[in-house]
Amino acid sequence: VQLQASGGGLVQTGGSLRLSCTTSGFTFDDYTIGWFRQAPGKEREGLSSINNSDGKSYYADSVKGRFTISRDNDKNTVYLQMNSLKSEDTAVYFCARRKSGYYRDVDQSAFDYWGQGTKVTVSS
Repeated sequence: VQLQASGGGLVQTGGSLRLSCTTSGFTFDDYTIGWFRQAPGKEREGLSSINNSDGKSYYADSVKGRFTISRDNDKNTVYLQMNSLKSEDTAVYFCARRKSGYYRDVDQSAFDYWGQGTKVTVSS
């Protein structure tokens, strides 16, 4: 099982980025996938998740209305579109696979495989 986050970079405040989580080694459309981030000196934070069957999603309050999660089951990939970026969005972003299709939270203990992160830096 492998997950790899990509698409991070340097962006100005108010800008946008789209992160990708490419996966392999498992039946992609059997699992919920989530996005998380860890800012310097802070605990890892759950952001969003999308279920396997009908694309229903969950967002943490910190990103609701600015970030959009989507998935392409043909490409075994989940995306995180990030708009209206703020300096506080600066972090390393990770994707992870949940042990089920449940999507209504981002309880980290429920996710079993994690990818290496991609760094996002938002500058003012």
